[in-house]
Amino acid sequence: MAIQELSEQEIVRRNSMQTLRDMGIEPYPAPLYPVDAYSVEIKESFKDEDEPRQVCVAGRIMSRRIMGKASFVELQDGKGRIQLYISRDDLCPGENKDLYNVVFKKLLDIGDFIGIKGFVFRTKTGEISIHAQELTLLSKSLRPLPIVKMKDGKAYDAFTDPEMRYRQRYVDLVVNPEVKEIFIKRTKIFNSMREYFNSHGYMEVETPVLQSIPGGASARPFITHHNYLDIPLYLRIADELYLKRLIVGGFDGVYEFSKNFRNEGMDRTHNPEFTCMEIYVAYKDYNWMMAFTEKMLEKIAMDVNGTTDVKIGDHEVSFKTPFPRVTMRDAIKNATGFDIDGKSEEELRAFCDAEHIETDKSWGKGKLIDEIFGEKCEGSFIQPTFIIDYPIEMSPLTKRHRDNPQLTERFELMVNGKELANAYSELNDPIDQYERFVEQMRLADKGDDEAMIIDHDFVRALEYGMPPTSGMGIGMDRLVMLMTGQEAIQEVLLFPQMRPEKKQRKEEETEEEVK
Repeated sequence: MAIQELSEQEIVRRNSMQTLRDMGIEPYPAPLYPVDAYSVEIKESFKDEDEPRQVCVAGRIMSRRIMGKASFVELQDGKGRIQLYISRDDLCPGENKDLYNVVFKKLLDIGDFIGIKGFVFRTKTGEISIHAQELTLLSKSLRPLPIVKMKDGKAYDAFTDPEMRYRQRYVDLVVNPEVKEIFIKRTKIFNSMREYFNSHGYMEVETPVLQSIPGGASARPFITHHNYLDIPLYLRIADELYLKRLIVGGFDGVYEFSKNFRNEGMDRTHNPEFTCMEIYVAYKDYNWMMAFTEKMLEKIAMDVNGTTDVKIGDHEVSFKTPFPRVTMRDAIKNATGFDIDGKSEEELRAFCDAEHIETDKSWGKGKLIDEIFGEKCEGSFIQPTFIIDYPIEMSPLTKRHRDNPQLTERFELMVNGKELANAYSELNDPIDQYERFVEQMRLADKGDDEAMIIDHDFVRALEYGMPPTSGMGIGMDRLVMLMTGQEAIQEVLLFPQMRPEKKQRKEEETEEEVK
């Protein structure tokens, strides 16, 4: 691997680090520091008439103005930013002024972590600040931060390049405070959903990530190998079949926030590793689940944003209940004039050809209908809308519709032109389930690499009896996108999957040539 080339600033900072050590100041001291206050709380609680409050704070130096014997520093901690007033004589009450003249003025840099003990006051300009009485270096920064500079109303050195931001999220979070707010909201969304489920008495569980059969969805899995057992294993594409086993086992309601993995494409709405929530409740159907889901989303919007209306790009999306219900048949018929009811595979394929919808010869009726809906309908549903009553070919794990055996009791929730949630009245007839697995295997034999594999143990579980059940899965990353108004999934993942850096790829290629 090539030797790292250091910039001039990086060399200067490394020299400063060594000088500090030569002075007996450790640039990376023991981690314990008695922080007892944070920027936002200090500002919110300050009152001019109070006695000066002693505080101990810590954070990064984000800017500083050195004015001879006194300086102002902007400190960024875990909550926000606050100004520090640093006086040479207060910091160095004795004759030795090196802590201020040498360490603070020459050896500390923007990005360094410092600890400050002092008292809170208001400056003559009205800014609540901390008058420093003691300064401790907590961590030396060896790389300069891309600090934004303003000149003539223009911003310079802004850290805005998406690829750099996603690769170096640690820098993104430091210099772009609004990014941190997205991830604070992400946690609030998860907490709000948990509160909703727990208030209904449902239990959070964990199921295997490594699975011998990649079941519960139609998707291409990642494959690995277990050396001790000498068997292939798959990273889960869904946790559905394990959660339904728990319903068989006697739980009335279970849910899980799961990391799922699908070996498929990457774009602004897809990442190969993603977070999904699935919930299964006994003695319920998809009608109950629709009402349950829309109330949950309304609650989350209020908890996170204080309103049911969310701005996403050019659209204003409202999570105010109730949401409209539209059948899959009506959605396609309204958009295209084509009625899918009773159509054969050949007729569906002919329609796709006529409409220039790309298909694959391995696809059966279900995939063809799904492609028609995706191409002609999906993007038009901006406001939350339940698409219901899917053809049976599209839903191998779903109970047949009670009024039409050619349909299933399934819904997908569309928001801002994308699927957000998927739910069923769960299929609990083991014979019907086995036959549908067999049909999936026929599709696999035709070349469909997303067709489901027969899970014999799951069929066996159903043979012991599963009560009437409704299940729902929701893409948590997409939900966070919606609730925070983001249009790219990479904005709501702390560390999205990225291609190797160009420099790294070049080094790897060079090493391979040497070999």
